[in-house]
Amino acid sequence: MKLNIAVLPGDGIGPEVTAQAVKVLKAIAMDFNHIFTFNHGLVGAGAIDKTGNPLPQETVDICKKADAVLFGAIGRTSFDLDPNAKIRPEQGLLGIRKELGLHTNIRPVIAYEDLLSKSSLKVKQIKDVDILIYRELTGGIYFGEHTLSEDGNTATDTCTYSRYEIERIAHAAFKAAQARKKKITLVDKANVLESSRLWRRIVQEIAPQYPDVKLKYMYIDNAAMELIINPRQFDVILTENMFGDILSEEASVIVGSIGLLASASLGDKFAMFEPIHGAYTKAANKGIANPIASILSAAMLLDHFGLDEEANRVREGVDKSLKLHITTPDLNNKYDNISTTKVGDFIEDFINNPDETNLNFTNIHLGQSTII
Repeated sequence: MKLNIAVLPGDGIGPEVTAQAVKVLKAIAMDFNHIFTFNHGLVGAGAIDKTGNPLPQETVDICKKADAVLFGAIGRTSFDLDPNAKIRPEQGLLGIRKELGLHTNIRPVIAYEDLLSKSSLKVKQIKDVDILIYRELTGGIYFGEHTLSEDGNTATDTCTYSRYEIERIAHAAFKAAQARKKKITLVDKANVLESSRLWRRIVQEIAPQYPDVKLKYMYIDNAAMELIINPRQFDVILTENMFGDILSEEASVIVGSIGLLASASLGDKFAMFEPIHGAYTKAANKGIANPIASILSAAMLLDHFGLDEEANRVREGVDKSLKLHITTPDLNNKYDNISTTKVGDFIEDFINNPDETNLNFTNIHLGQSTII
């Protein structure tokens, strides 16, 4: 298969982790006789530095010519500390989602057996957790009208949703539930918000089309609590933009590190794959950033094109790295010299040599081949 992949590394740790995902995809292409080409574009704070625009038109053009987009992270502390900044890195991410029409965000939350002790929660609560969050991505308060009064003392953010926006992601979530445990939870705030009441009415209308799926409703405040108390009750979570953003970030507590959570953002024509963590600027260029979420996002990219064996090979490499503690410091208390690059090297070598089990840890630590 030939794939043209747009690569938007972005800011902070984005370039470091994205480089490992590209490395893994190149290994897959070589081992499975595919042709993957990579075209890089500017986005976020780096794009502002060079062009004054967090999403230059050249980047949009690169993405629209690509089969898929691999995204890193955006953000910079200087912008976070300046609430009056008119141009912000995050506008680049929201802009590319809008330009590409990426309306459905899918975020897997999996508790890995070898990392259960890393979670802030008790092992008995999180063992076997496997959740799929379906987050609507182009509507809601993030894309509504934002106004500030002339005196600067009153601000308004509008949350707007249409029937069409809700229906398209609801159908996708129900179909996903059919292929899993056949359970779906709609998370909303229908006791307060009119937009949530619209979500609930429309999902209730759609549910009879999927009689094999059990539908449950939960308010966002209760869902945030239940995700910690009893996360195993969830299978597919369906929710709007802001609620999905919050819940998926909270879910990082379950798995032990936000550096493990990948995502896919799908539209009618385009698709983008990215880790859900932010730019984590203070960790940039230190070799400590966890690349696994970015690498798992690359696996989701392979899934999207029906390359199931290839995607599974990547996930097997990730599983092996976790089992053998070939991980960055956020997950590792056994070895103190496993860098971002070494994790990528290990998974790359696993892809090329999946049947080898005699691992030379001295070579791993030296940054040489991991397989003998």
